[in-house]
Amino acid sequence: MAAGAVSTAVLLSRILGLVREQVLAGLFGASTAMDAFVVAFRIPNLLRDLFGEGALSAAFVTVFTEYKEKKGMAVTWALANNVMTATTLLLSLIILTAFIFSGDIVRILAPDFVLIPGKVELTRKLTEIMLPFLLFISLAALLMGILNTFGHFFLPSSASAVFNLLSITVGGGLALLFGRSGIEPIYGMAIGTLAGGMGQMAIQLPLVLKKGFRPRPMLRLQDPGLKKVGRLVLPAVIGLSATQLNVFINTNFASQCAEGSISWLNYAFRLMQLPIGLFGVAVSMASMPVMARDAARGESKELAETLVSSLVLASAFTVPASVGLWFLGAPIVRLIFEHGRFTPYDTAMTAEAIRFYSIGLMGYAGIKVVVPAFYAIKETRWPVAGSFLAVAANVAIILLTLSSLQHRAIALSTGLSVSLSFLLLTAVLYRRLGGLPLRRLFSDLARIAIAAAAMGTVLICLVPYMKGGTAVLALKLALLIGLAGGGYLLLLHLMGLDVAAKILGRMRRQEGR
Repeated sequence: MAAGAVSTAVLLSRILGLVREQVLAGLFGASTAMDAFVVAFRIPNLLRDLFGEGALSAAFVTVFTEYKEKKGMAVTWALANNVMTATTLLLSLIILTAFIFSGDIVRILAPDFVLIPGKVELTRKLTEIMLPFLLFISLAALLMGILNTFGHFFLPSSASAVFNLLSITVGGGLALLFGRSGIEPIYGMAIGTLAGGMGQMAIQLPLVLKKGFRPRPMLRLQDPGLKKVGRLVLPAVIGLSATQLNVFINTNFASQCAEGSISWLNYAFRLMQLPIGLFGVAVSMASMPVMARDAARGESKELAETLVSSLVLASAFTVPASVGLWFLGAPIVRLIFEHGRFTPYDTAMTAEAIRFYSIGLMGYAGIKVVVPAFYAIKETRWPVAGSFLAVAANVAIILLTLSSLQHRAIALSTGLSVSLSFLLLTAVLYRRLGGLPLRRLFSDLARIAIAAAAMGTVLICLVPYMKGGTAVLALKLALLIGLAGGGYLLLLHLMGLDVAAKILGRMRRQEGR
């Protein structure tokens, strides 16, 4: 039930996210302004993943769940206040430092921007506008963690939809207004991003207050709970620093490719975010509190069962999504983005990036599932090792393929390196948990692969017919995706894998324990 609620909310968010990207594509295409916006937004986003949503949220959920199970709500709410106060102070210091050195950060992240007059300065100003987004989104992640531990998934998962909605309405409206007033329109999108981060935090607060939380400043650095969160966060930050180093490396290499490469990769990865968020993140968010509770109770076998159920559920949808994106990338990009300043050439280049990104889709979703399992058992060294393996593989693949593939090399290296990291972490969990139900895992994965191959055969035959105007193309794509997806699920069912009944049923039983 939790995974279904999260998936529904994430679907809404991802749809609005695509609308947001449509607005950006229509207004700015793959222009200098769009390249600058992507890099500027990447800076607070990079810091968010490093210090906020990723490491801090997972560590906080683990400790909060343990306190809630064993220490009573008064102590648990005190922990929440202590963590939020410490987070606010730390991130405020980071934001101030990044603001002071924003120009230097831009030049390091995208060195070839200096070759285009005004591009570095525009990126710097956009960065300064959006930096506070880091604080709002990190506090929103903590509120989400609290609500998840109480069994609330839909509202916190819908919070990102609020972010996209405000980004579209506030950002798009200001962009049009600024354009008529002689102000650079892309500044409107930056302000809209900041408003979206505030909204994502604000929409969750009433329900958290209803649960009994009373926010107040509290900083007790010697508190055991805060120290425990810190001990979990520190190695995770080190591990995530490797992931963000990958982001830095990819942006650096992309800035050396043709003008527009950063934008093409951004639009492609935004499309990838739909299945990653819908299946990988959704399953991760639903399973994280369950795995944390199993670990707190010392129930390793149940944790292993939850992990494998989550991996199969994520794979059952990301594998066919990879096949679909490989064959349908071009018509999907044409339908969604090819409007206004987004040209047919931009469509072709973005579709090529999607193809190579799709290779790593299952790895991306799998990482979202297995890393919280390490947090649940308070073992954070191996995610660090996996992250640095991904960095090494990423650099090696880019260096080997950049001259021939250009921006496509970056998408390829991203997909392959994250898949290697996922395989390593899964192997380590097998040993740390004393085994996993591998027969069920491999049996289910084999059936998924067979059904996805059959679906791919259908797509190969029908993709040439994906032509026509916007309305006709939309209808054809809807019919083809429905036909291929329905056939895939039917074939899985005939082979004995009923995804909804078997896997979600397992998660319901875990939640009810």
